[in-house]
Amino acid sequence: MSAQQQVITIDDISADNAPTIYVSGGLGQFYDAVKAKVATEVPDLTTRKGRERIASLAMTVSKSKAAVEKPGRDYLKRLKEMPKTIEAELRDWVTKMDSLRDEIRQPLTDWEKAELARTDKHVDGIQSIKDLAVFEETPTAAQVAQAIADLELIAINDTWEEFLAEAAQVKDQTLAKLRTIHAERVKHEAEQAELTRLRLEKEARDKKDNDDRIAREAAEQATKDAEEKARLAREAAEKRENDLKLQAAEAERKAEQAKREKVEADQKAERDRLQAIEDQKKAVEQARLDEQARADAAADEILRLERLREADKVHKGKIYKAAKEAFIQGGMTEECARLAVKLVASNLIPAMSIQY
Repeated sequence: MSAQQQVITIDDISADNAPTIYVSGGLGQFYDAVKAKVATEVPDLTTRKGRERIASLAMTVSKSKAAVEKPGRDYLKRLKEMPKTIEAELRDWVTKMDSLRDEIRQPLTDWEKAELARTDKHVDGIQSIKDLAVFEETPTAAQVAQAIADLELIAINDTWEEFLAEAAQVKDQTLAKLRTIHAERVKHEAEQAELTRLRLEKEARDKKDNDDRIAREAAEQATKDAEEKARLAREAAEKRENDLKLQAAEAERKAEQAKREKVEADQKAERDRLQAIEDQKKAVEQARLDEQARADAAADEILRLERLREADKVHKGKIYKAAKEAFIQGGMTEECARLAVKLVASNLIPAMSIQY
């Protein structure tokens, strides 16, 4: 290699010296010079200045590549007779320079990938905190309470690195949002439970009023039946009395016709009269006894119906209690179990009923 070639640098390449440079192996000196310049440095990846220095060295390689490639391309256009040789040399140059650039930059590339993975982990963690306050459907108070408990278990410490402040802020904001939602759901569910209680109480009152009406109408009907029976008894007694009077008149008529049997007829008439009076008293007494028996029977029927209602109430109470205890054993609180039994007993739960 001549002294002139030894002092030529990449910046010195021109159309005048191109014929002596763009030959087989002619670009090797420039590659060696660039590599010697950038490969001897070992910047510190742990510092920003070191990482910037690596990027700067890689950029130097790219610039050197362009500085050699552009005049070479220009020279190639002028030298139609040497395209294959120059093209092969340029391809080899570009490949080696790209490889050298990538080799020089690889530590920075690796660091950037690791840094991206590290920051992505923290970003995903912060998003997962926010997602705890997002529900596909309107949640129950219990679901919100569970989300609060899960969020409170997330530790905010130095493992969040530079995202520590943001993670702490997002956690506080998400907790505040969840607590607001929880308070709203607790209030709503309490209001719904109160509405259900009031509705059940109204239905119970309506049922009692209906039962009382039925019992009252039954008692009134029993009274009417007793009065009708007494009326019929009185009418029968009056008829019998009229018949007796007719009989007495007939006896007197016969006495007038048969004076010879007057004394006997009179005595017989007297006896008949006295007997009729006695029979009338007995009939009246019997009618009174019949009326008393009917009234007693009606009262007994009312008492029997009342006892049946009480027995039914006790029977249902035992079944309700057994159902409530079964719900409690299944994990419900006593209040929830009592409400569940009321809802089923009132036929408010589809496809469920209580067998009595």
